[in-house]
Amino acid sequence: MISPISGSASYGVWGMGPGFGNYGATGAVSGEQDTKPIVNPGESTKVAPGKRVSPAECETCKERKYQDGSDEMVSFKSAQHISPTEAGSRVRAHEQEHVSNAYEKAEQKGGKVLQASVSIHTAICPECGRTYISGGETNTKIQYPAEDNPYMKSRKKSDSNLLSGMNMDVAV
Repeated sequence: MISPISGSASYGVWGMGPGFGNYGATGAVSGEQDTKPIVNPGESTKVAPGKRVSPAECETCKERKYQDGSDEMVSFKSAQHISPTEAGSRVRAHEQEHVSNAYEKAEQKGGKVLQASVSIHTAICPECGRTYISGGETNTKIQYPAEDNPYMKSRKKSDSNLLSGMNMDVAV
């Protein structure tokens, strides 16, 4: 991959912005270079209109951390940084852990997973304007047999009355 500050034509040069020159009140370029450190290598150095920095220089994106708030034993129980380019796949994999846990829980307790859905949320960084994965949410519905429910007991009794004698073994 070509470095974003190489100025190569294949990567693209987006004009004068941070790291390309220091402009005084007269609009002339001074001898000093206005360079900000590249904290997110490989990202665009173009500053979006109304934003303070480019995605390559965004300290907020560099310091963003993800943490799980559920009571399940899954990844991200402690806050961890994920690079913006990896966040989508890592968040989806994390949410899949919740879905797998729901199926295991249903199997252990004799239940059935009726529905499992995952939502991936996005947001826009206020500092650089980049769209990023801000988190995810898993919703599951599990049905468990209700043996102690009086309605279920009544239903089982009526089913047993209906089904008794339906299968007869005449080979005796």
